[in-house]
Amino acid sequence: MKTDNGVQTAGFSGRKQSLIEDARRERSSGSAGSPGPPGPSRYGDSFVFDEKDGRVTLNVLFSLSNEKNAGFFKTGKIFETFEAKLLHIESRPGRKSKNTTDLELFMKCEVHSSDLDAFINSLKRVVDEVRSIPEEKVPWFPQQIKDLDRCNMLITKFDPDMDQDHPGYSDSEYRKRRAFICELASTYKQGDPLPIVEYTAEEVFTWREVYRQLRSIYNGLACRQFMDGLQQLEEECGYGEDRIPQLREVSAFLKEKTGFQLRPVAGLLSARDFLTSLAFRVFQCTQYIRHSSAPMHSPEPDCCHELLGHIPMLADKEFAQFSQEIGLASLGASDEDIQKLSTLYWFTVEFGLCKQNGTVKAYGAGLLSSYGELVYALSNEPEYKPFNPEETAVQPHQDQTYQPVYFVSESFEDAKTKMRRYSATIKRPFAVRYDPFTCSVEVLDQPGKIQNALSQMREELKTLHSALETFSSS
Repeated sequence: MKTDNGVQTAGFSGRKQSLIEDARRERSSGSAGSPGPPGPSRYGDSFVFDEKDGRVTLNVLFSLSNEKNAGFFKTGKIFETFEAKLLHIESRPGRKSKNTTDLELFMKCEVHSSDLDAFINSLKRVVDEVRSIPEEKVPWFPQQIKDLDRCNMLITKFDPDMDQDHPGYSDSEYRKRRAFICELASTYKQGDPLPIVEYTAEEVFTWREVYRQLRSIYNGLACRQFMDGLQQLEEECGYGEDRIPQLREVSAFLKEKTGFQLRPVAGLLSARDFLTSLAFRVFQCTQYIRHSSAPMHSPEPDCCHELLGHIPMLADKEFAQFSQEIGLASLGASDEDIQKLSTLYWFTVEFGLCKQNGTVKAYGAGLLSSYGELVYALSNEPEYKPFNPEETAVQPHQDQTYQPVYFVSESFEDAKTKMRRYSATIKRPFAVRYDPFTCSVEVLDQPGKIQNALSQMREELKTLHSALETFSSS
């Protein structure tokens, strides 16, 4: 699946994270998922995350009921009285009230440290539910698989409702159909049965044309792991020209092969949310299909891209591990590191090439789901560079035309080793460890946690050592 590769901007976000990422995703500052340095100083009722020259900076969240809407204007008078400097403001309809005229507001401001308690108390007299939101040193990330329900920030720059260059922009029926399928994903919660889509004859026809064209060139251009995965999918999941596979059956297949599972998504996710999902061996997968007028091209991820490009590779254990490690490296990473990791993802999982038996083959989903670029990437035209994470992470990329350069890995194992080394350079005040039994991420930020993890590993090593001794004596 394609991911947006930079720090998100309001102009591109679909379901925007409002009110400072929904009040830090409804967490208190001391709850799980907020590793890192000690929190900010506490003054009265308010968290203060910066103090300089006698002034403090704070985030204030409050609500305004219909009867107190005049309170918004009174807050302005309070700011004026206390010589407070307003740094940021945003609002949204109140979520705890059925009255659509109720509001929630977020304000980031500066006040004199000596006035802080009086400032907060004055706000409480004119608005409802004044509370503070700490400035986070480490971005929030999920620690349990169910928390992926919160990782749903969409990027709309390729959406047919907004992108005039999208093949379906002028087709109201296509846009309505796409919106219906996307709604199935929007209402999905972790643990629900994966939604079934009854595809139309036109949609199946589009799939058939894509499948037939790509299948005719895979043998000479796709890597061995992809071909093995595709053959298994054809034998076990009914992959073929005549039907679009359902996520439910494909997810069950992957879970058995590599522990990955699928989750429906309504469109192009932000890089952070998409990479986060990989940490839990969850692949966010669209179910709508590209417009029938352009079957060999889609400006956004669709089920052809996901099911043909990504799924066969995720059936390979080594590649699945490689994908998860990119996701684990993203947890709690800075925006700058997320941008670099998503660029690495782009040039590997999406557009990666590798050597096999002295020949360059494709393993990237963006190539394996695009007839034109797959042929181009393995011709003599593009520039090849050896995969080097430090260089690859800052390489400009194209999401409108073919890539100007492709990175070639010596093998998946080589790429995985290099990615591990690169991930170790990402600065975080903790490490993370995935527990496959509970589908959760453990934050290793205390000596006791690390010792416990080491004890578990020692027990696993004993089992392996015993097995080796049994094998050697037989």
